[in-house]
Amino acid sequence: MDMQTWRDGWTRAADAAESIRAALAALGLPESAWSSVRPTVTKTGRPYVELGTLRADVAEQIAEALRGAMTSVR
Repeated sequence: MDMQTWRDGWTRAADAAESIRAALAALGLPESAWSSVRPTVTKTGRPYVELGTLRADVAEQIAEALRGAMTSVR
């Protein structure tokens, strides 16, 4: 893997992580609930977002928001 592949992967992961953080903040969750969200890139340049450990109530709020989003798409 070349450095550009890694940079591109990092950019995608960082953008996706920021999108998740913004969505969680929009749900009214405090920063402490989503501070473990972070971008990561594999050795091959594949981008991922690490969500970390979430409190149970935070996970329930996320699930509720996802269910609501799925209902509005149908």
